Amino acid sequence: MTRESHPIQVALKRHPYEVIIGDGSLDAIGEKLLKTGVHNGVKILVVTNPDVAELYGDNFLKSLKAAGFEAYLQVLEAGEAQKNTKSIALIHDAAYAAKLERNSLMIALGGGVIGDMTGFAAATWLRGIDVVQIPTTLLAMVDASIGGKTGVNHPGGKNLIGAFHQPKLVLIDPNTLKTLPEREFRAGMAEVIKYGVIGDLKIFELLESLTSPIDLTHLDSQILKEILIRSASAKAHIVMLDEHEAGLRAVLNYGHTFGHAIETLCGYGTWLHGEAVAIGMIAVGELAQQRNNWSKEDAKRQKALIRKIGLPTIWPELNPNDVFRTLQGDKKVKDGKIRFIIPKRIGMVEICNEITKKDIMNCLEFISS
Repeated sequence: MTRESHPIQVALKRHPYEVIIGDGSLDAIGEKLLKTGVHNGVKILVVTNPDVAELYGDNFLKSLKAAGFEAYLQVLEAGEAQKNTKSIALIHDAAYAAKLERNSLMIALGGGVIGDMTGFAAATWLRGIDVVQIPTTLLAMVDASIGGKTGVNHPGGKNLIGAFHQPKLVLIDPNTLKTLPEREFRAGMAEVIKYGVIGDLKIFELLESLTSPIDLTHLDSQILKEILIRSASAKAHIVMLDEHEAGLRAVLNYGHTFGHAIETLCGYGTWLHGEAVAIGMIAVGELAQQRNNWSKEDAKRQKALIRKIGLPTIWPELNPNDVFRTLQGDKKVKDGKIRFIIPKRIGMVEICNEITKKDIMNCLEFISS
């Protein structure tokens, strides 16, 4: 990729911000913050995990301090199992120790788990301070860092505790993907496939055209750039139209309803989020087929692409009644009805609140056989 930055506008009325994609931007974080209007001398708490801290922590803090910021580092254990209120308390304790003020900010340096927790901690510290999202995984770059959804898991369901808190800036440095484990990279590609199914046929066809099996560790830089830009732009566009998920934004949950049930019932961290979403997309594709919402051919194309990327396609051994109870506790339930994002064709989905228990149980019976 070139060293040019590619800015994407998230033009919200109250809290507009930019998503900036550019090689080497991580090392220039201090300069980038000054350009967004953050004054030097401001206190900053950087939240990250051990792996990211080892790779980037020292240089990151040096860049902040060189720009005149008073920077502190809080390292949390990695993984979905750590996404809980205990971790939020650790961030709050660090904020108290650093004497963060209302004009201070937090920076999430890491994947989606770090981003969600740091965003929620910022939303709740001093009734809300600024947060900057700096994702270092593909999944966080194309999805989790954009849109202001923050929160933690509850034993009864994923992301049930949270708040909408838009970032001041999202800074994406594709260079960080060079150190990302291949399994994590593949998991992030599930969200890219999602964008293809819900509205971007071109990106779906782009992924289909790649050499099979795909060597994601040597993905062409221009293709990676297009994946990042198209995915981030799609997320930004939907967020601009529906900031608080009152309607259209729900389509971003394609594959997530079943996926979240898998994560909850199998134990957080057993499956990576993107892996669970991949299985969830196949499951909801089967549900759509049974209801005659989309064709068998499109379902086959989706499954073939998911398999080609190297993501799981087999539904885990779960009790259907437990799955249904978990679905009923999902945060997307409205008026007691489980809301699904149902595919109509590749590139188009619809929000459906009319899925019956019988529909769900028939689907679960089929994919479990």
